[in-house]
Amino acid sequence: MRLKLKNLRQWMIGLVAAQAAGLFLLQSFFHANIFFALVILVIEAVMLFFAFERFNVFSDEQSKGVKNALGSAAREAYLTGEVGMIIYDDNYIITWMSDLFAERGIDKLGMKVLTWIPEADDLISGKADTSVCKVEDRIYQIKRKEDAPLIIFRDITETTTYKEKYTDEHVVVGMASYDNYDESINYVDEADAANINAAIRTPLIDYCNEYGILYKRLNNNRYLLVLNEKIFSKLMDDHFSILNKVRKSAQKLDVSITLSMAFARGAADFEEMDEMVSKLMDLAQTRGGDQVAVQAEGEEVKYFGGSSEATEKRSRVRVRVMSHALRDLIQKSSNVIICGHKTADFDCIGSAICLSRMVSALHKNVCIIAKTGGIEEKLDAAMKANMKELKEEVNFVTESEAINQLQENSLVIMTDHHNVKQSNGAGVLERAKKVVVIDHHRRSTEMGVKPVLVYIEAGASSTCELLTEMIPYVSQRIDISPLAATIMLAGIIVDTQKYRVRTGARTYDAASQLRQMGADPLTANDYLKDTFDEYSLKSKVISESERYKNGVIIASVKDKQLTRSLMSQVADILLGIQNVQAAFVIANTSDVETGISARSNGTINVQLIMEEMKGGGHMTAAAMQRKNTNVEAVRKELIETIDDYFKEEKK
Repeated sequence: MRLKLKNLRQWMIGLVAAQAAGLFLLQSFFHANIFFALVILVIEAVMLFFAFERFNVFSDEQSKGVKNALGSAAREAYLTGEVGMIIYDDNYIITWMSDLFAERGIDKLGMKVLTWIPEADDLISGKADTSVCKVEDRIYQIKRKEDAPLIIFRDITETTTYKEKYTDEHVVVGMASYDNYDESINYVDEADAANINAAIRTPLIDYCNEYGILYKRLNNNRYLLVLNEKIFSKLMDDHFSILNKVRKSAQKLDVSITLSMAFARGAADFEEMDEMVSKLMDLAQTRGGDQVAVQAEGEEVKYFGGSSEATEKRSRVRVRVMSHALRDLIQKSSNVIICGHKTADFDCIGSAICLSRMVSALHKNVCIIAKTGGIEEKLDAAMKANMKELKEEVNFVTESEAINQLQENSLVIMTDHHNVKQSNGAGVLERAKKVVVIDHHRRSTEMGVKPVLVYIEAGASSTCELLTEMIPYVSQRIDISPLAATIMLAGIIVDTQKYRVRTGARTYDAASQLRQMGADPLTANDYLKDTFDEYSLKSKVISESERYKNGVIIASVKDKQLTRSLMSQVADILLGIQNVQAAFVIANTSDVETGISARSNGTINVQLIMEEMKGGGHMTAAAMQRKNTNVEAVRKELIETIDDYFKEEKK
């Protein structure tokens, strides 16, 4: 208001001056009589003067009226509570400010509200009830009165400072563990072992000292870490660079040692945090190691790193221990039910048949859920061609039939998966008292069950490989037929992409054992051959693929439904193209479900990309399925996720 009056006064003074100048010009050039005109002009000027004075008095009375309405006691209370107010007009120009701002030397009268406080935009537009702004060196919470042009300020500087300090000083419990340490140290001489220890421990100790982390060595390969939230936020900003430092130091000495870390946050109970950090470390290492698992109380686990493929870590001793534990559980159970994953493949059914033969050798009743949940086409054709022989060896049932066989002391085994959502026997698992998990996929955060035994080896090529190693330790009387061995061999061939990925010395050992059991490689490859229609469809999908940046290729199929098996096969073919580092195939897998099959040569971690889209898998092979969406929406989300992945990798 004051600014408007000031501008109007200047404009009127200019007008009166212009009129006076015009009268004098008339007298000078035309000798006109201007006496009466001058009298009128003087009267006009006097009236304008008194009018403006009256307006100023009215404005002052209005301001005093606001102050009087508050009352002196209220004003003191507002000042003590560090509460201020401003009033603005229809043009959002500040017309009054309370005493708090006067005491702090802030005078913004005549300025537009949003010019001074841009954060008030959402308040004025009604998008938010409150907001926070910073004025000079103070922080205020601001709120607009709905039925009046009034904004209330509350100084929250001290509250915010104390809150930040309180949060920064929260205790974070961490753990650091060297992956593959024992395997790398056991067979070297003392001098080499000392060099390896110095190379991998020095970076971690320097890292802890640099950031002020308290560390305590628990054993040869594990450290306890104690820090606060402020230090942890610095580690986050650093993107846990210690993982790269340890990996590079180990590579210089030609050993495959990496570092895994876990951090538990947000809990007041130290016993609870100790349990959290132990579980997180188990998660990080069963997912392949070389990564960080972080969890705040009540929140989901977040993973960082995981940029190297999981290596073989299981020893013969571990295989024997796991085999004996499985044997004891089978012997103490009344019967055994074996669950596979939905749309079962060769590795799933091959491992299930192997488990069934183990249980039969221990004289326990056993069944495999395979009549519900779906079966991959090539496997389905192979099973139908050999169904007579399979029925003599194993008992395939539906999920409902398995539920009817479930007893108080039944043992349920999940093979080739570890998440209830992926299982073809979810109803059985929900009711089961004893569950065993045997899998080779990188472990996801939630299983959905509480297993009594978990054998997850992300470094293994397939579940068939794991179970082939376990056969002699479970029982010497296990009879694996040539047909069962051939299906298991086909499972290894599929999961290794014909021995091109995730293939170690133990993989060839398992294939050799299966060959001795009567597995026929030619028959296994015949099971995996394409029909003419499948080959034509693959060629069409490949021709419609598009190159994306950084060696990524994407194939989107909008006009046809594809099976998951076919999608994975197309992704494998695309990965064989020169300069392609990762391939993604997107298609509808049913009327209500859209999926992605992802493959990588190891340069790009497709597991991390798929996990961001609520999928999972391995570093070089992963997938995702989602209901009630479409190919184009999934494609856009995939591209955004890939872009975010490369941004994070760049950091």
